[in-house]
Amino acid sequence: MHANPPAPAVPAIPPRRGRFERLLHRTYFRCSGCHHFIFRRVRPAGVTLILVLVLAACLGIGHERGSIYQLFSLCLAMGLIALPWAMCRRAPLEAGREVPRYATAGEPLRYAVWVRHTGQRRLSRAWLAESPPDARPGIQEFSNLREPGEEERNRFDRAFAYFRWQWLMLRNRLFTDGSSQDEVRLKPGGQTRVFIELTPQRRGVIRLHDLRVLLPDPFGLLQKCARVKAPAATLLVLPRRFPIPPIELPGGAAFKITGETNTNAIGNSGEFVGLRDYRPGDPLRQIHWKSWARTGRPIVKELEDTFYPRYGLVLDTLSTDRTDARFEEAVSVAASFASTIDTSQSLLDLMFVKNEAHIFTAGRGLERAEKLLEVLAGVTPERGGDLSALGQLVLRHRDDLTSCLVVLNGWDETRAALLRTLERGGVICAPIIIGHGPPPAGVPGHWLESGHIARDLKRLPPRLSATT
Repeated sequence: MHANPPAPAVPAIPPRRGRFERLLHRTYFRCSGCHHFIFRRVRPAGVTLILVLVLAACLGIGHERGSIYQLFSLCLAMGLIALPWAMCRRAPLEAGREVPRYATAGEPLRYAVWVRHTGQRRLSRAWLAESPPDARPGIQEFSNLREPGEEERNRFDRAFAYFRWQWLMLRNRLFTDGSSQDEVRLKPGGQTRVFIELTPQRRGVIRLHDLRVLLPDPFGLLQKCARVKAPAATLLVLPRRFPIPPIELPGGAAFKITGETNTNAIGNSGEFVGLRDYRPGDPLRQIHWKSWARTGRPIVKELEDTFYPRYGLVLDTLSTDRTDARFEEAVSVAASFASTIDTSQSLLDLMFVKNEAHIFTAGRGLERAEKLLEVLAGVTPERGGDLSALGQLVLRHRDDLTSCLVVLNGWDETRAALLRTLERGGVICAPIIIGHGPPPAGVPGHWLESGHIARDLKRLPPRLSATT
């Protein structure tokens, strides 16, 4: 089996470079905080007014044109009125969020907020806004991660890493928008329901704890951002999922999304066969009460055993890519299969390694498929080690598995060794490999090109090919 050489180890950062990166991080951290504070309170019309004010001041130097002085005076007067007006506005509000249990990364979410006015004056021209958590990266993220394509930038951009900082800010932002479209109008003591729409950008847990009311001045130049008293809420963002065509997984029997199969037994809930005497251990729900009343001894219904397939969904969490882009795509692919496979007619075991081996099972008589999506929402990459622990986890459960769907984050000798280990252990595997560009020669299974996951998933054959 052909395999590309393993990715080279990341070189250690020289001490001098480390000190420079800490200085850059501290500078960018403070500047981003100031930028957020200012532009949260200065509206687009206010930015335009400031630019016109500066331009008029520059043009007025050395010139005696009355129109320039009039423009400057008008802009200055509007600013001097808007600033104290916005600062003096008050909005004593109490609110409560009605947040759904789940959201999906990349899909808009709309939820209601109940607002009650506790002040003494009528409130108008006010809007609600949900503030995302601080997206500024820590020093470890800034030093260890790299912007995609950073190596192609010029030396100045690579040295000062400004575009890396911008990429990390966008990467760490948990959601966008988060504002209400309807104006809040309330009488003293009044209550209303306002809808807020936001779009989660990343999977994981979002804690909503910073609800603000925006109070602009009459000109719409500046606005006050006052905190609203509201209990914090938690939103679980599930991984992004892609549509997958109807497929059959390999194994002793073909898995069909709407049918039963004959592989691993999980119980005796099949068709009625006959009656027999009660034996210790028989469930009470199988007792045939009419026969017991007629014969005077306990009689139970005998059912034929029902058999269902049990599949393994194996996720490779080892990430040597300093952007983590492929890892996030691997999680999305695993989530897509977890939500597509009909667990009402099968069992599905999610297996991965994060510090230690983990296995979660969903399916008939057990957890729902949403449980696997919850687990995938919190999976983080492994930065070192190999995949031997993952292989041992699968081999420990090989006797229970019909086949395994193995989602690999890249292709190298480490991943090839994992597949060989599973093959020698008798595990039937259907590899799904995520990589850059076209597939190398000799790669088994199905190749998904990074950046085109949705396109390649739609091209999967009706029956996935196995390595054995």
